[in-house]
Amino acid sequence: MLRVITILNLVVMLAGCASGPTAYQKAEENRYGYAEQAIESDRYRITFRGNSLTGRDKVEIFVLFRAAELTLEKGYDHFRVVQRDIEADRRLVDMGGYDRARLHYRYYHPGYGWYGWRDPLWNDVDVREVTRYEASGEIVLGRGSAPDTPDAFEACEVIQHLWLLVTGSAPQ
Repeated sequence: MLRVITILNLVVMLAGCASGPTAYQKAEENRYGYAEQAIESDRYRITFRGNSLTGRDKVEIFVLFRAAELTLEKGYDHFRVVQRDIEADRRLVDMGGYDRARLHYRYYHPGYGWYGWRDPLWNDVDVREVTRYEASGEIVLGRGSAPDTPDAFEACEVIQHLWLLVTGSAPQ
């Protein structure tokens, strides 16, 4: 019996560790992650959709990092961000508790008779606001050194400076 309880506790702990912020990944079957769409041969739209544990700053960093990766993959040296946007999807989520556990029962009050399937002493609502961010940017790729404007980025430098934030490990 002790062995079964120990195994169940380990399974629950591992399940809790599995959910976390959205990792830097391509959005395929899982709808969270990055995606890009070619608009022209040197113009792309890049998006990153994070789960409710991924902060706004992280999704913006991931879009910038993907833009730098894509620039190098296509054989270019720099990119300009010509349009960017961020959307926040905010929802209220029922966190469960007494009412979600379906522990309702009928009770009898001598003066009023039978009452419905609710506890007269506990009727709290437990909700939490959940926010999911989606960042997007439209980039134009270029060769040579980047123009001296705030919207232009050297792809190699972006990857070098953001590598640790994105991957969590030192560059190889």
